[in-house]
Amino acid sequence: MRRPQLDIQLKTPDQIEKMRAAGLVVAEALRRMREAVAPGVSTADLDAIAEATIREAGAVPSFKGYHGFPASICSSVNEQVVHAIPSPKQVLQAGDLISIDCGAVLDGWHGDSAITVGVGDVDPALLKMAEVAEDAMWAGIAAAARGAASGKGRLTDISHAVETAVRKGGRYGIVDGYGGHGIGTEMHQDPHVLNHGRPGKGPRLVPGMALAIEPMITMASPRTAELADGWTVVTRDGSVAAHVEHSMALLPDGVWVLTAFDGGRARLGDLVTARQPAATKTP
Repeated sequence: MRRPQLDIQLKTPDQIEKMRAAGLVVAEALRRMREAVAPGVSTADLDAIAEATIREAGAVPSFKGYHGFPASICSSVNEQVVHAIPSPKQVLQAGDLISIDCGAVLDGWHGDSAITVGVGDVDPALLKMAEVAEDAMWAGIAAAARGAASGKGRLTDISHAVETAVRKGGRYGIVDGYGGHGIGTEMHQDPHVLNHGRPGKGPRLVPGMALAIEPMITMASPRTAELADGWTVVTRDGSVAAHVEHSMALLPDGVWVLTAFDGGRARLGDLVTARQPAATKTP
C-alpha cells in the first residue's frame, strides 16, 4: 500500500519483520568493518569484508551496481562526505575519520546504515563531531517515534530534531541537499528526509512508514562538491565530515531501529516496539 502524493510505501508488520532481517545483515557487516578499521587497511579491504558478510547471509549488496556504483560500501574518509568509492589505493592512516555506508537486500527488502569511525589516535574534536552526528540521528528517530505515537507528528519534526541536536552539540555545518529517505522494496523511496527545517510540515508520521535517518555534518562549511568520478562528495573547504545512518520503521506500538542489534532499545527505551525483545545479545 502506498500513500498518495509522495508515493510513500507503507509496510505491514510482517513486511517490517523482513526488513529487520535485512537490517541485521547490514549491522553485522558494519560490526565487522568497525573491528577491521586500522592504520594500513585499505577501503577496498573493508569493501571485501562487507560483500563477504552480506553474501554469507544469503543477501545481496544493494549498493553494488546501483546506477553503476562499483562497490558494496561507500567509504568516505576525512573531507569526503558521502559516496566515496572504495579503492586499494586509499589506505587508512592514524588520525583519519572514515564514514562507512552499507546496504543489503534480503528477500526483496532493503537495509541501509552508516557509521563513522576514528582510525588509531584521532583528534578528540573530530570524535566529538561524530558523536554529535550520532546523537542527532537518535534525536530524529525519537522524534519520529513520539510523533507517530501522538498521531500528530509530521515528517519535518524529524528534520527539526536533527538540526536542534546538531546546533546544541557545537558549531558544525549541516550538509544541504543530502539527507535521509524512505526505504523498503527499493533502497531509496519517498519521502526525502532533510537534516534541517521547521517542524510540523510534510506527511504525517504513521505506522508502516520506514525511513533511513542520516545526518551528515562537517567541521566548518556545509558546502560540498562532487568529484569527477561522479560519486564522491567532498567538502568545498576541505573540512572533515561525519555521516551516520540507521533504518527505522514505525509500528502501532513503537519504533523499530532495523539496523541496530538491539532495535534501538538502549537509546530509546520504551519508545521501541514490543517486537524487539527487551534483552538482546549484541555481538
